[in-house]
Amino acid sequence: MLTRLREMHSPLAWGLIAGAALLIAALPAIGLPEYLVPQFGKFLCFGIAALAMDLVWGYAGILSLGHGLFFALGGYSMGMYLMRSIAGEGVYRSALPDFMVFLDWKTLPWYWSGFQSFGFAAVMSLVVPGVLAFVFGWFAFRSRIRGVYFSIVTQALTYAATLLFFQNATGFGGNNGLTDFKRILGAPLHDPTTRRTLYLVSAIALLGTYFVCRFVVTSRLGRVLTAVRDAELKTRFCGYESTHYKVFVWTLSAMLCGLAGALYVPQVGIINPSEMQPSNSIEMAIWVAVGGRGTLLGAVLGAWLVVGGKSWLTAAIPSAWLYALGALFVIVTLFLPRGLVGLGAKLRPAVDMVIARLRRPAKAT
Repeated sequence: MLTRLREMHSPLAWGLIAGAALLIAALPAIGLPEYLVPQFGKFLCFGIAALAMDLVWGYAGILSLGHGLFFALGGYSMGMYLMRSIAGEGVYRSALPDFMVFLDWKTLPWYWSGFQSFGFAAVMSLVVPGVLAFVFGWFAFRSRIRGVYFSIVTQALTYAATLLFFQNATGFGGNNGLTDFKRILGAPLHDPTTRRTLYLVSAIALLGTYFVCRFVVTSRLGRVLTAVRDAELKTRFCGYESTHYKVFVWTLSAMLCGLAGALYVPQVGIINPSEMQPSNSIEMAIWVAVGGRGTLLGAVLGAWLVVGGKSWLTAAIPSAWLYALGALFVIVTLFLPRGLVGLGAKLRPAVDMVIARLRRPAKAT
């Protein structure tokens, strides 16, 4: 743990963070094609979700297979605002969303109230995942559910929510979800300026999320979380109530995932139950495993590499992606238990040796 903390405080790490931040912020201004701006914006949102996943799994030892649910709830909160902002402009010219008119709904459900306000929707994108995570985590952690059993329970929760949102009677668009968004805060979503603005907001949110997570893991709270991960019984014996720490970090992680989902939806233009299916949560765990569990920068790197590979491979060979994903997970588990960041640490002594030999003065002949 001390080694990781030193790495996080090193000038090289800060240089990489500053350089990456400047590059990300400058991408739209250096001639990035318009169609790639939303694509790169999605990558930034996935980076936020990866940080949230790494916070609970890498530092607290809580393997969640349900974070896709929190991501989708944040997305639905923002999607409800985007739907209400175009009231009366749909095919049916009704104050209700088109899918409700098609299903013969007469009035707007009570839980859609307030979502005509952007501020309310933004707050709900954090509060809804946070409240669900707090309630679920409180009962789960108090019941001492942990390890693989906790992972299975979170996966079951996500699967149940997916089935619920697929139902038309729930009022969230059923299988089709929420789509046909036109504007956000009065700005057209398809306007290049709006797309660049959403991209920059996502970049700022990613950087802010990184610093929030870094503050948590380098504080006394982070040291307790690491102790809970490595030896929970001993930590409790020392007087630390592990349940409270786990509930806090679990709730914070869910809220960060909700933030990622809220930024993701305006850039993609749709949110449906497929975003919360269990396979998406498993992919989040793979992001962290590939990049390096317990290393915040590694989690973001892993998310970008895996999502980038998915985008390329699903376009080139669509049927091969699931096989590649499974093979990647097996390779990382067997040969790269600390991910790509750990691989760099292993290669560092060899690189230092080579550099030292190159710098050694040649012997006189």
